[in-house]
Amino acid sequence: MSKLYSIIYGITLLLFQTGLPEKNKTFIGRGNSICEKYKNKAFCKALDFYKSKEYDSCYAYSAKVLLQVKSKEELDYVKFMQAYSAYKKGLYKKTLQNLNLIADNKDYTLEKQILRGNIYLKLKKYDESIFFYQKALDEKPETLRKKNIYHNLGINFLQKKDFFKANEYFNKELDLIQAIDTAALISAKMDLANVYYNQYLDDKAIPLFKEAYDLSKFYSDIRLKQNSARNMAVVEKNRKNYQKSIEYYMEYGNWKDSIWNRDKIWELTEKDKQLAVAQKQQEIVLQEEELKRQALVQKSLVVGASGLLVFLGFLGYFYRELKSKNKFITQQKEELNVANKTKDYLFSVVSHDLRSPINTIKRQHEKLKLQLKNKEYDAVSETTNNAIALTESTSHLLNNVLHWSLEQNNQLSFKAEEYPLKPLVEQAVYNFEEIAEAKNIALTTNLEATILVKADKESLKIVLRNLLDNALKYTGENGKIEVKTYKDSEEFSTIEIKDTGFGISEEKLAKIKELEDLSIDKINRSEGVGLGMLLCQTLIKKNNGKLLIDSELNVGTTIRILLPNASA
Repeated sequence: MSKLYSIIYGITLLLFQTGLPEKNKTFIGRGNSICEKYKNKAFCKALDFYKSKEYDSCYAYSAKVLLQVKSKEELDYVKFMQAYSAYKKGLYKKTLQNLNLIADNKDYTLEKQILRGNIYLKLKKYDESIFFYQKALDEKPETLRKKNIYHNLGINFLQKKDFFKANEYFNKELDLIQAIDTAALISAKMDLANVYYNQYLDDKAIPLFKEAYDLSKFYSDIRLKQNSARNMAVVEKNRKNYQKSIEYYMEYGNWKDSIWNRDKIWELTEKDKQLAVAQKQQEIVLQEEELKRQALVQKSLVVGASGLLVFLGFLGYFYRELKSKNKFITQQKEELNVANKTKDYLFSVVSHDLRSPINTIKRQHEKLKLQLKNKEYDAVSETTNNAIALTESTSHLLNNVLHWSLEQNNQLSFKAEEYPLKPLVEQAVYNFEEIAEAKNIALTTNLEATILVKADKESLKIVLRNLLDNALKYTGENGKIEVKTYKDSEEFSTIEIKDTGFGISEEKLAKIKELEDLSIDKINRSEGVGLGMLLCQTLIKKNNGKLLIDSELNVGTTIRILLPNASA
């Protein structure tokens, strides 16, 4: 039974670790005052990243700002923003180092104690976490952060199985929660329920779990609904009410699916709106052209009655107009042919590449339904994870199809700008670190900080995501992937992605290198070249760069992206 208790506790811990300085209006106000006082544009931009919770950008940009600020007031504030951004990125050692650099500034004492407490709680060093949270209480924080500190102290003591202390702090938290704060009430009741449940005091715990579940029904937060339903599923399973437990598990699954569906439906709806607007605008242009043509024809008939000479003059004019329009119509016809070929190709990709994963996902759900029916609960998690992995792979394919379609129809936004290369590559690698860790692949970087390139940032992100995804997909466990940047020449700088994966055959590699002009007419899927690589080739070419590939079977692949330097 203790194992099931730990599952319920884990859900609550992940959702409600709080005590964040971003909630502190005094801290943000202090930053606004410094921005207004020194008029430092770089400082103000870093502060905007922080306020909008763009922590990757804030972390990278803060390093640049540290080289520009002159006053100690600005310097300490930037160091703390960088420390907190590092914490949000999971770089805990870097966070502690930055906090030590502003140790002599008492204005940040409360924020530092809370942040240290959060880090040690994340690292499961509960005694150190308790020490810093109690030091934070000595600073007499305002009610909101005091409530958050009580909550995290309760989490620490619950993890240490000191149920008396955990109960004490969760009750203190509950005393500070207002009746209208439904989300906080739900989480606090689940916390207290965990304390009682871990002490086998089911008579006290289960009613609290039920109250949290009932409250979540009238609250809009889907994640609270999801986790309260799962708590009830575990409770009913321990009580051997298996049918009721399955009902709660199915409700939990439905809420989980609704989170994913909500985000995807919103994204697809926005894309549909953009395409519909573009189509309507094109129809309006054609209608205007048609009205102009009719007006010109009517005008020619009126003017033609005034004399043969005038008529001949207008005849020549209309001949030139018609020639111009014929040229326009011919161009539209060619564009329409390309669009039709693009459509046919995309339908081919979707029908070919989606059939297998969709059928597999269907079989996974049927398997999951059978496992639930046969009460094979140990196998449910593995089956669910497999279905999620297949769904993510299918989502990646759909993104490539969308980007290729937009690019072929000149609807993909493209703007070449000068910017530092290192932060963009760091962000791309950061998004794949968890996947690499899960496959036990060593993902390392060696990035030069001074490289400036001129390219379109969004299209380059698409290329990096595709190439890193391929490297991880085709590199086995215990493999290595190294990403580095360097200045290749006065004209180009290089991003190099080198893996120890399965490699590419000479035949397939030759076909990829032959794709100089990547129009639809040149594409032949039977040659085995995937849409992702075609998309990468197209976008790099559009950025006036080069994509070079070297590979050897069972040894690995090295891909180099050459981009024009900012000064080139």
